[in-house]
Amino acid sequence: MEKEYKATLRLRMSSQDAHYGGNLVDGARMLGLFGDIATELLIQCDGDEGLFRSYDCVDFLAPVYAGDYIEVEGEITKIGNTSRKMKFTAKKVVLPRPDINQSACDILDEPIIVCEATGTCIVPKNKQRK
Repeated sequence: MEKEYKATLRLRMSSQDAHYGGNLVDGARMLGLFGDIATELLIQCDGDEGLFRSYDCVDFLAPVYAGDYIEVEGEITKIGNTSRKMKFTAKKVVLPRPDINQSACDILDEPIIVCEATGTCIVPKNKQRK
């Protein structure tokens, strides 16, 4: 692969993202963010949004809570005729500190990896513009 394709997204999990007790965010939210990153990567590579075909592996490694800032990174690792293999990482980079006060937060010295995945996306030949 002659060109690198990478993308990054950072956002705060809101109370609307919380799905379980204790403001725990559903793991599917990370997969949705990986889908957003995949779309950007396909636009970079092919000029088209393409389609997410499958995940090969998904590992949920740490809990995510409302108020956490999550940074999602993705990259294309292999380009086939119509397929694009990708890898994704979601990291917690800012942690709320309600033990101090309601608006206190800490930037983590070492981000906490909360989810990793690999998957395959497809861009049909007739949609590839680059």
